Amino acid sequence: MSSVTPGAADRERNRGGMAMVPWPVLLFLLLLPAGCARVPGRQVGDQVAPMVAEHELPESALLDVSIRVFDPGTLPDDPDERVGLSMDIREAEARFFPVHLKYTMQRTGYWGVVRVVPDDDPGAEVLVRGRIEYSDGESCALHIEAVDARNVVWFSKTYAETVEHPASERTEPARHDLFQDLFTTIANDLASHRGRLDAAEVREIREVARLRFAAAMAPDAFSGYLAADADGRIRLVRLPARDDPMLARVSAIRVRDGMLVDAINGYYDGYYRDLWEPYTNWRIFRGRELDTMRRLQRQALTRQILGIASIVGAIAIGVAGDSDTRARTSTLRDVMVMGGAAAVYSGYQKSRESEINRDAIEELGSSFSSEAEPLVMEVEGQTVRLTGSAEQQYSRWRQLLRRIYARETGLAGPAPAGPPDQPADVHRADSP
Repeated sequence: MSSVTPGAADRERNRGGMAMVPWPVLLFLLLLPAGCARVPGRQVGDQVAPMVAEHELPESALLDVSIRVFDPGTLPDDPDERVGLSMDIREAEARFFPVHLKYTMQRTGYWGVVRVVPDDDPGAEVLVRGRIEYSDGESCALHIEAVDARNVVWFSKTYAETVEHPASERTEPARHDLFQDLFTTIANDLASHRGRLDAAEVREIREVARLRFAAAMAPDAFSGYLAADADGRIRLVRLPARDDPMLARVSAIRVRDGMLVDAINGYYDGYYRDLWEPYTNWRIFRGRELDTMRRLQRQALTRQILGIASIVGAIAIGVAGDSDTRARTSTLRDVMVMGGAAAVYSGYQKSRESEINRDAIEELGSSFSSEAEPLVMEVEGQTVRLTGSAEQQYSRWRQLLRRIYARETGLAGPAPAGPPDQPADVHRADSP
């Protein structure tokens, strides 16, 4: 007769318990949905108070800001997160978000002219770039980089906000978006960094911006006024004479450029206002459909787990018991199996109901995409589409301005622009 030590007996009982207990847990883990989307970046606070200048700043203390149309980023890899989303919607958001950020910044009183531009602006005193890291109507994550004319990066970070009940949010064009805390936080960070600059730095930024635009028009004539150090920071080497006729012509060209940018901003503003209602409604209705779909999926999951657990329990009773036990529990086990099967089927039917909401979300996305078609405008007698081709048209406009300047001054046309990280309009400090 074999003997079993107390420790061995405990281990035997533990192994038997472990063989039975994990079934419901295992089933739950297998059937559990993926859960909430993984939104990158740190969540901003709630009810963020905007930073507003205590008194009106003099014109000499104001910096102009160019906000480049955002990079739309990519859609989520997870098909459940991607439901109802499309690159058409992302392209619309890439134009919508910078315009709303512009309005948010304009109310702070810290800035001069704030405009949205299709591409990097060589004459920008402060340039803001953005990339949509995530956006699904409930959650939004934007990576923002701010850099001044000296090529000094103020900050580069990712902001995120999740709105649990979009339908309960009060919205107002140009004032309060569903993700207003996110935009207010970005505007506050920009204002905070502006507040760290002294008067001399503000003057330097404005002067460097003016000369960078001049160098973009006529590199041979103006590139010698600026130099970039080993860290890429652009510094003033010397200033042109106040009555320099070439600089006066560049100033006139810059006015023309500003007029075009103002015209483009007028179209961006119109696009934003036309998009406001369908885009806001899309976010609200998508949130409602997602809530319903998730509720149905939870109900389906619960029924399936209970049904499978009932079937597994019936099988366990039959396996663990002797012939007498199996005979006495035959009816119970039949009821458990049939009831479990009915629960599983009911859960399946409930999950099918959630597909109706998924289809509704897809339809909402398609409907919104059709209302977010690219804007068409007339510039200098040419048709310009304010979408992907807008950057090319904007670049051609800059080339036209350079030709105008070359024709007026008799100088040769400018050399092709260098890569973004090393502007062609400045010399490196270590250059011969």
